[in-house]
Amino acid sequence: MEHSTHAAAATTGAGDRLDAWLDGDRVRERRLLLRVAALVALVAGSFWLTGLFDLERLAEGIPAIAQIGSEMMPPDFTRWQAWLRPLLDTLAMSIAGTAFAVVFSLPLAFLAAANTTPGRGTYHATRMLLNLCRSLPELILGIILVAAVGFGVLPGVLALGLHSIGMVGKFFAEAIEHVDPKPIEAARAAGATPVQVILHAILPQVLPQMADTVIYRWEYHFRASVVLGAVGAGGVGTELLSSLRIMDYPQVSAILICILACVTVVDAIGMALRRRLK
Repeated sequence: MEHSTHAAAATTGAGDRLDAWLDGDRVRERRLLLRVAALVALVAGSFWLTGLFDLERLAEGIPAIAQIGSEMMPPDFTRWQAWLRPLLDTLAMSIAGTAFAVVFSLPLAFLAAANTTPGRGTYHATRMLLNLCRSLPELILGIILVAAVGFGVLPGVLALGLHSIGMVGKFFAEAIEHVDPKPIEAARAAGATPVQVILHAILPQVLPQMADTVIYRWEYHFRASVVLGAVGAGGVGTELLSSLRIMDYPQVSAILICILACVTVVDAIGMALRRRLK
């Protein structure tokens, strides 16, 4: 009799746990559905505000796009030699801008990481500085810097670097915050200085992630350098804008093909570098 009572109690307890689990599962499903519904409403609202639901307007623009596309054919490569130096300037701008960002992002990342910052005030001040750099678009920075230092690739390099300090510094800081704390504790217990802790316990853990971030940023910088050229920061973007201004669409398509080829090469180099880092 006692055995039967225990068995019944165990069955009742198991049933209660199953009911509780099912109730929790239903709650999670409802929360998930609410989040999906909120996301769908947000996207739909964004589409409506930006005119993506204005099918009539979109349909009216298709003939104009087709007309410009037809005027771009065939591409005109007669001035291809004149584009070599601007393409080289664009490549140099992307490399220099990336290096500029990394040099300043690395020390700021350690100040902006919760596990390496010297204090909460330094942490919040550095985070605010990274947010400021990240909130200024390269195009706006390019316009300001062209007015400040003149035309050429220099304002382009500064615009790319200053904006990317915010992005690269944020990614670096997050990578530092997610390191395994055990090597850090062991280094500190052995009497290592803060610099030694960074060099021997933190950097070996985050270097692959940092390198991956730098490569991705370099790939992005090459494409952004083209846009900066349109505001006077040099590079092939200046050639592209000049052709657009005189409506020389065959030459525009030729320049775009050259840019596409360069972007493909840069992306292939980035992929090869990432494979070597794995």
